[in-house]
Amino acid sequence: LPMFRPLSLLLLLMLATSSALADRIKDLAVISGVRSNQLIGYGLVVGLNGTGDQTTQTPFTVKSLKSMLSNMGVTIPPNVNLQLKNVAAVSVHADLPPFIKPGQTIDVTVSSIGNAKSLRGGSLLLTPLKGADGATYAMAQGSLTVGGISASAAGSSVTVGVPSAGRIPNGATVERPVPGKFGGSDEAIVLNLRQADFTTAERIVEAINKALGGSVAQAMDAASVQVRGPADPHQRVSLIAVLENIEVVPAQGAAKIIVNSRTGTVVIGQNVQVGPA
Repeated sequence: LPMFRPLSLLLLLMLATSSALADRIKDLAVISGVRSNQLIGYGLVVGLNGTGDQTTQTPFTVKSLKSMLSNMGVTIPPNVNLQLKNVAAVSVHADLPPFIKPGQTIDVTVSSIGNAKSLRGGSLLLTPLKGADGATYAMAQGSLTVGGISASAAGSSVTVGVPSAGRIPNGATVERPVPGKFGGSDEAIVLNLRQADFTTAERIVEAINKALGGSVAQAMDAASVQVRGPADPHQRVSLIAVLENIEVVPAQGAAKIIVNSRTGTVVIGQNVQVGPA
């Protein structure tokens, strides 16, 4: 018996190591259809300390301001040339997360599209954010948080970071959700692997079928696994919650050697075999 103890300890160590290398399906794949959507808008930032657009070189800033004032009942004669230094034309973009509902807020990024020197201290006026279909999904407004800074004195200037771009945390309110088929369809649930691999896809199928019983999962290709799911939304959520936490040992990557000629660094992958040369 004492002779077999080291062997049994080695087997236990190997089993513990193999289980530690297992990943959850949540880390290996994403649910098809569960994705974010990009939004974009055009707006004006006001309240700048003389660092806004030079209106002689960015006439669209003045036209945008006149149009906004006209919608508010303020009429400016066409022959009046506004010389503003505290207004900047900006593009506003954000990511609309999946399943977000109207009334919830998202972060937005504001970037100058003119020649404004800095957006520090500015406030974004009400700006609609539209999707690729042209529909408005959110409305953005608020004070900017700018990480960069610029300063000039005695003919010299210094800039740290990018002062012409900033963010507004929770700066946009969602007005409409993105339509989806997650909860009202009896279609199969599709898992898209983050990195296509035939071996990993087959192991995911085996793990799901073993955990749920039967042949509920099948591989469509090296990047997709299809799982039969119920039509009821609550049952689909419960099933996906179970699927995400099933552990799978992913396949090992292909043998690879990377040589960096600039630094003289050689990186060798796990499956590379080194022989006499």
